Amino acid sequence: MAPTVPALKIRDLEIWPPLVLAPMSGVTNRTMRALYKPFGLGLTVTEFVSSNALKYGSRRTMEMIDQHGVEQPVSTQLWGDDPATMAAAAKVVRECGADVVDINFGCPAPKVTKTNGGSACLRDPDLCEAIMRAVVAAVDCPVTMKMRLGWSESDLAYMDVARRAQDAGVQAVTLHARTAKQFYRGNADWEHIARLKSAIDIPVIGNGDLDDAHLAMRRMRESGVDAIMLGRATLGNPWLISQIRDVMEGREARPMPSQADRLRFAIEHYRAMLRDLGEKRAVPQMRKHVALYLKGMPGAAVLRERIMHLDRADDAIAVIEETIVKLESEAMVAA
Repeated sequence: MAPTVPALKIRDLEIWPPLVLAPMSGVTNRTMRALYKPFGLGLTVTEFVSSNALKYGSRRTMEMIDQHGVEQPVSTQLWGDDPATMAAAAKVVRECGADVVDINFGCPAPKVTKTNGGSACLRDPDLCEAIMRAVVAAVDCPVTMKMRLGWSESDLAYMDVARRAQDAGVQAVTLHARTAKQFYRGNADWEHIARLKSAIDIPVIGNGDLDDAHLAMRRMRESGVDAIMLGRATLGNPWLISQIRDVMEGREARPMPSQADRLRFAIEHYRAMLRDLGEKRAVPQMRKHVALYLKGMPGAAVLRERIMHLDRADDAIAVIEETIVKLESEAMVAA
């Protein structure tokens, strides 16, 4: 089948498919990136990393930029408000194997914006430009940037910051089409993404509300973007990635797996997290993931509640296995 869209080109990197996993705090660790990559991602992005924490050699932060070696190419996303510190952090992550360094002007979380990081930087385009120029000068790999529309509806800075990015040598821009003040409320406004694509010459990656393969492709074609970024919609549903890749490659999107098979993959995810993080850290993190894999299944609320109160991985996996047996027994009866 002939591809329906071209590859994403970020300087000397050719990325196929043009499908990017969004950076998500506490989620897109090396375990998840390695698990999700085979579903059809062209580029994975780490959790967003504090440049200040890297400066002090934080063990937890160094773990956040670690790789399994199977999820390349990998982009490492940095946040901070000091150009020199961001440049130094970019050098560190490049030395640690980042194929791309991404600058975070998009995160709306108070823990980031209260120190003037993430989307708070958009209140000062001069600062954004200084950070971008410092990071570009610091590393030999492509530098990209992700942002929101602006801090608020009355302060849409994205066009100005994107033009400055292009002038500074940034190689691609991702736009999440909400303001920082919106967080994740309301709808992403893809009209702004289309306007940005028409205004700059470097690649534009669109992000926001892509929870269906055909909708994602329609958004991509209508806006003209060079790639799309998937975030929350993939949690508990990595099969969305495969469906979009199918359409990008000119095929019909494959059907969703059965509920039992979805839960089998949840167990695979659980065991991978145990291997990488150990039980003490994996169990609380997997509670939220299992809840998402259970979404839409019969009795999901009761099952989520049971798993939320289990502190041993074996007990949680046993509940999931019991659920698989029940689902398949019910399917046999229905047949």
